[in-house]
Amino acid sequence: MTISDQHQNDKSAQNTILGTGATGSMGREVVAPLAAIEAVRTEVATWEGIRTHEHRFGGMEFRLGRRELGHLHGSIADLPFPRRIRDELIAAGRARPHHVLPDSGWVTVPMGTVSEVAGVIELFRQNYERAARAGR
Repeated sequence: MTISDQHQNDKSAQNTILGTGATGSMGREVVAPLAAIEAVRTEVATWEGIRTHEHRFGGMEFRLGRRELGHLHGSIADLPFPRRIRDELIAAGRARPHHVLPDSGWVTVPMGTVSEVAGVIELFRQNYERAARAGR
């Protein structure tokens, strides 16, 4: 399954985001930063073996065993991927290069709308499954 197929097939994450916000200029429902963080935390923290920690640069970090799956800072999520997957995510418009390390495998994803928060949850799920297959 390609990343594009996975994105199209997994819209259930949007159903985990509770509450409503204002509608943005393009008709997309806006989510406050704290609500976005809470929606991601509420979902990801329930997955087997996930631990949450304070991130060393602020925000919340999610780990499976010793592997960091990603972290949240305010209204963005930063997630590590193999370079090939990182490039596919950027090409598909699902992420942008990392805001500090743009040439790394890391990506940055905004969490300003309901659909963006759902996309972040999908990316955490992708990292979770990859880490689980690798034995953490």
